[in-house]
Amino acid sequence: MERSIDHLKPDLIFRAIKSYFRFVHDRLYYRKIYVLNKENVPANGVPTMIISNHQNCLNDPLGIQFSFRKRKVNIIARADVFKNPIANKFLRFIGLLPAYRMDIDGIETVGNNADTFNVAEHELLNGRTVVLYPEAGHQDKHWLGNFSFGYTRMAFNAAARDDFKKEIFILPSCNHYEDYFRIRTDLLIKYGTPIPISPFYELYKTKPRTAQREVNKLVREQIYSLMLNIEDHDNYESIDYIRNSYGKRYAEAKGLNPDVLPEKLSSDKLLVSDLEYMAAKDVNCVKEIYRLAQELKKGTLKNNIRDWNFDKKFFLPEIMIKVVCLTALFPLFIFSLMPNLFIFLAPGLLIPKMPDKLFTGSVYYGMSVLITIPLFYTLTFLLTYTLTSVWWIAAVHLACLPLLGLFAWYYRMYYIKLRSEIRFRRLYNNGELHELIKTRNTLFARLNSIMK
Repeated sequence: MERSIDHLKPDLIFRAIKSYFRFVHDRLYYRKIYVLNKENVPANGVPTMIISNHQNCLNDPLGIQFSFRKRKVNIIARADVFKNPIANKFLRFIGLLPAYRMDIDGIETVGNNADTFNVAEHELLNGRTVVLYPEAGHQDKHWLGNFSFGYTRMAFNAAARDDFKKEIFILPSCNHYEDYFRIRTDLLIKYGTPIPISPFYELYKTKPRTAQREVNKLVREQIYSLMLNIEDHDNYESIDYIRNSYGKRYAEAKGLNPDVLPEKLSSDKLLVSDLEYMAAKDVNCVKEIYRLAQELKKGTLKNNIRDWNFDKKFFLPEIMIKVVCLTALFPLFIFSLMPNLFIFLAPGLLIPKMPDKLFTGSVYYGMSVLITIPLFYTLTFLLTYTLTSVWWIAAVHLACLPLLGLFAWYYRMYYIKLRSEIRFRRLYNNGELHELIKTRNTLFARLNSIMK
């Protein structure tokens, strides 16, 4: 449904910068990005407000921004990231607008939101797309928080500016992550069905709060249906561990592929629903399942192993082949570290200082795309040219740096997994894992019995 409208086209500089940012985001930072139901997005030029769950700081709006090629999306983001003057200019340039919150920015700053809302409302009426996160805060948990009504007020205020003549759509959306903190994992963005707010215009004129509540109910219900929402917060850790271990077998039993994130999301929603149903039916049975899950989780963490270790068969010839491959490719690994090693390690200098661990992804991506990649890739190009005096060799080397970076990353992960296999085998031979394996078999057997 996306089409190009001349007066809404971003300028050339913005498109060039966005292309670079998108390449790092889509091709380097994430392994795979799924954008589902994009045909539901109203055409470019139709006033559209995208409302989404909020689970991963700047990564959430970036995912939505980069899901579009031919439109500039305006995103309402937390105001504290605008404090630096350079960051303020840059973020506004790419379409972000500050939202001030009393608990973070102070009560004296809340009045500044009027300017942000004024700009966003004008952008809507000009046919642009605005993104908001009504939960305000974010969390590294798969559940839906409470919504503020700021976005409904903005939508109706925009309509009122045009004397309620123009249709404004609210498009529910969700972000879903394979992992919140690691790079080279999968991201899913799923759009719902656009909700026109014109049917509520007359109600809004007489009972504005009622109209906002009714619209909010429709939006929240859709987002709830799109995402994985674990409502049992008391047992969240157990449920989350079950979906990431037993959940793989459960998905396969349902005819779904646990390695494909959209299918894993569908499977996880079914699994959580089954657990909720059984908890209401036999609370003691489910409590024991959650206890076993916690016991298994603690055991795997204590022994520094992963769930996949239990199912991975130890085959000595295969291990030897892996060792030979790693040894043969080690020189290429060392070569690929220059300058990618600095890009991998640099964000780690800032992350320990972050009060909110969900800034991890934002720091990794932001520091890489703005500082370390441009700096170290440019220096590498100049160094290669200085050593060879041949510009095209330096250019080819520069073009290969992202691929070499990916190679270095996967070489490291391959080594870590090989070491994990060998460690698991040693612990198993020493008898240290036998009780843990027994616990896992008991847990999975009980889950199998209630999932029939």
